[in-house]
Amino acid sequence: MKLTILGCSGSLPRPDSPASGYLVEAGGARIALDLGNGTVGALQRHSDPFSLDGLFLSHLHPDHCSDFGALTVLRRYHPDPPHDTTRRKLPVFGPPETQDRLTRLYAPNTAELAETDLADVYDFAGFGSPAEIGPFRVAAFPVDHLCPAWGFRVSAGGRVLAYTGDTGPCAALEELARGADALLAEASWSDSPDRPDGVHLSGRQAARVAKRAGVRQLLLTHLQPWTDPQEILREATEEFDGPVEVVEAGRDYPI
Repeated sequence: MKLTILGCSGSLPRPDSPASGYLVEAGGARIALDLGNGTVGALQRHSDPFSLDGLFLSHLHPDHCSDFGALTVLRRYHPDPPHDTTRRKLPVFGPPETQDRLTRLYAPNTAELAETDLADVYDFAGFGSPAEIGPFRVAAFPVDHLCPAWGFRVSAGGRVLAYTGDTGPCAALEELARGADALLAEASWSDSPDRPDGVHLSGRQAARVAKRAGVRQLLLTHLQPWTDPQEILREATEEFDGPVEVVEAGRDYPI
């Protein structure tokens, strides 16, 4: 597997990075995990957006899904698409209200809503049994955030990438990450006893999950623009003995 960081900024884009979005490739297939502000532009630098075989949205906060509107414009109105998008609809997996919410993002007024449910270019599905797309098997785990949210365990070619999405500490994270080759973990803020529950992880908390779950590599993402990456890295390396890195937009990471 190859992981490409389309964007890794938490809560909003930074000058040097879009918000959350990740391209995962294996065996000629491509899926995206989240598609936050600015990620469709980044995606075009790394891959043809029409080549996506699946899109998985961890939750519906804008920094994880707002570029779905841009992807929809591309898929519906590109003058020369590489294939008939009405015959090769993109599977989109997300929370139960995904189709309604994202249709309203794309078509904000009543007249437009009456004319489309976006089913001409997408196949919407929820999180039930693990999704099978080409060589990928993607299992979703409910996590603890301000809204319904999921993390993903992505398997392909004997490798496992675990992605937390947005979450505070919760029991599901260890199951999600158990024995993974890499844990892509949000680490939005530095560690402090004053942080609220059920929102985000610190670098220290992400590292504790990685240690308990026995992952091989910890990749830290979703740092908010005002968070010091060196502080997050210091916290994580104090807790986890394996390789630790704060990811950067535009970089590839072999899994």
